[in-house]
Amino acid sequence: MNIVNKRYLALVVAAALGLSACGSDGKDGQDGEDGAPGLPSPPPTVGVSEVTSIEVIDHVIADGVISFEFQALNENGIAIDGLKKAETKFAAKTEKGIVLSRAGAGTNGGYGTFDATLDSNPEGASLTLNDAGNYSFVMPMENLSAGDEGIVWLRVGGAKDSGIARSLPLVVSKPENIHTTTTQTCQSCHVDYAEGTRRHASYTAINVDGETDLVAGCLVCHNNVSRADENGGYATNTLQKIGHINHQKFERDFEATNCYTCHAEPVMNTSVTGNGCTDCHSTGTVDLANFAADADFDVREMHAIKSSIVERQVTRNNHRTETSNLYWDADVTWPDTSVGAVCTDLSLYEVVDETETQLNIGELYADHTLTYAGAYIHGYDSGNNTITGRAIGRGSEQYVEREDGTRSICFPELLEFEGSDGTDFKSGNFIASTRVTFGLGEQDSDAAGYTGVSLTGYSEVVSTDYFEIDVATTAPSFAVESGYTRRHAVTSDSCTTCHNSENNYHKNGSYQAGGLDCVACHNNGQNRSAGQSAPGFGPMVHSMHWGVGSVDDNGDSNSATKLNADNCVACHADGIDLYAVPNQYILARAFHEGKRGLMASPITANCFACHSNEQALNHMKQHGGEIDAVADPLWYKTKTGESCATCHDTGKTFGVEKYHVFER
Repeated sequence: MNIVNKRYLALVVAAALGLSACGSDGKDGQDGEDGAPGLPSPPPTVGVSEVTSIEVIDHVIADGVISFEFQALNENGIAIDGLKKAETKFAAKTEKGIVLSRAGAGTNGGYGTFDATLDSNPEGASLTLNDAGNYSFVMPMENLSAGDEGIVWLRVGGAKDSGIARSLPLVVSKPENIHTTTTQTCQSCHVDYAEGTRRHASYTAINVDGETDLVAGCLVCHNNVSRADENGGYATNTLQKIGHINHQKFERDFEATNCYTCHAEPVMNTSVTGNGCTDCHSTGTVDLANFAADADFDVREMHAIKSSIVERQVTRNNHRTETSNLYWDADVTWPDTSVGAVCTDLSLYEVVDETETQLNIGELYADHTLTYAGAYIHGYDSGNNTITGRAIGRGSEQYVEREDGTRSICFPELLEFEGSDGTDFKSGNFIASTRVTFGLGEQDSDAAGYTGVSLTGYSEVVSTDYFEIDVATTAPSFAVESGYTRRHAVTSDSCTTCHNSENNYHKNGSYQAGGLDCVACHNNGQNRSAGQSAPGFGPMVHSMHWGVGSVDDNGDSNSATKLNADNCVACHADGIDLYAVPNQYILARAFHEGKRGLMASPITANCFACHSNEQALNHMKQHGGEIDAVADPLWYKTKTGESCATCHDTGKTFGVEKYHVFER
């Protein structure tokens, strides 16, 4: 057997080929003529898709027909071959607004679907593949005329057993200035509607730039004209009715007449007897008869004034308060002692045209302009920047009216804490919080606590030698340690975006600044039961909206449960950093039917507020979470053992953002 070295054989073959390419003199021969160019390779195509998108090349509105030329692409941008279904709507712009007539009724716009897997296609409808991924779609619409304006809507895919996913609805074109609201205003509460579970979520439309066009996508069916009207629209509920009437079903503190919430731009109604107004007002009422059609008439202001929203806004914007640091006043006397008191000063200012004037709180309280003007002293943990509870007993304060209009709120002694948790405030620092409430006509202070305008302020953080001296002989000192701060992981308009009434929630606590007022009572150490929903501030808010606290004694859910709870970005627009959550317990009476002396770890408390089944709680406990740890007097300095952030912090394998939406 001959064994040939393969490398040597390759060299021999190469040499032979080289010789055969040369003439006898060893020179290269002349190049031959170039051949004709070959046909280009066809672009790749696919026959199935998990996501289908549309790129519209052209569309034409002609008499009795609408046609499109478009390309269908899969999730990787590859052209789709074998598309079997396409559907379109044309909602016409008329004198009554946008109208889409139902099939066989009315004379406005039209709609239709071609589906190659069915036999019920309209006569003249067709879906034709021109070349790789490029299609022509023709749909007859008897009420259509060349030059008509309206919302052009297109959707493809989704035929039975085709393997091609149904695309998002695409708003191909629409007239200018047909909307009085925007996608952004709707999604400030509804966030990403397409990702939710609410009705028709899959009908959330996009425009040709890939941006969500929620309003046009809704308006194409829920027109300006109801189906019940003569030559009426497609749906019974108009988009105005959905906005004006359905949104009056809020549980509390949503004012439908605060038109600014949805209508960021002026609404110029030229027909007060037309759609929109008649959703709430019948055409025969006096209030409509008194208003003539006026292109310059902005209906937002009239409604805001009628519901006192403007008065509340002006009151809030034109006033501010100052809260002094804690100090000792030896001149304050009490019925049973004369040792002085711990005080904080509350000052109220009116600011008009950049001119500031201090107001007299005592006088305003006497004439019922103010219905509340008080303060609390809180324990404060500087290590975690959190309030550890109320370090005085409610009802023990004394008011001292100063000549300049300042009110001093003084307390005979610290550490008369409500309840039996036994918190050791001596080992921490202190702050004061103050609050004033404008009654705005309410003589009943309890009613004003809900309907008035309240301003809350916090002092700086102080330490004190109060506990180390005899205050009968020596005045205690209060040394400033730092400014007051608290981790607040929500945006300033988180609450007021939905709760737009400008009212308080209760007990003079307003919705401003992301509910920062509420922290004066609902904090890590106050141990409120909050309807047995959840403790602290964050867990309570979660539960009151989507957890146990969102259902009343009759089993009825509140308005927030109609929103998608996964869309945390409605409040947490800057995301969540679980490592930034202070490693500090929360007194957890609310988790235990009012029983005191127990506490919960913070991340667990927030998650358990909504995820409250046994399986979820067991998972949290396996990773160090607690809801029933025994509290000791220095609970706020005790570190928890929960390790939730290890797996669930943003960016981790099981990061919280993979289950909840934190980006718009």
